[in-house]
Amino acid sequence: MESTSIIQVVNIVFEVLIWLVIVRCILSFVRHNPYQPLIRFVYDVTEPIMAPFRKLIPAAGGLDFSPIVVLLVLSLVQSMIIRLLLTIL
Repeated sequence: MESTSIIQVVNIVFEVLIWLVIVRCILSFVRHNPYQPLIRFVYDVTEPIMAPFRKLIPAAGGLDFSPIVVLLVLSLVQSMIIRLLLTIL
């Protein structure tokens, strides 16, 4: 597998995760059926990522700021992995 292909796969995985977190944030403002398969998928994929941050950052005034931190951390990790891959490959 070519190095650019690996980097593209890593980028796609992180972009999908970032968009799923954004969709989850939007879902928190909209009435939805949590048992609908697509919505269940969004929650199942994002919960393992968001749960540790939710424990560290308490909600302030009823607002959950952990998704903002999750998005920043995902972007940072994505960038670090890409840099690492560029040096290795």
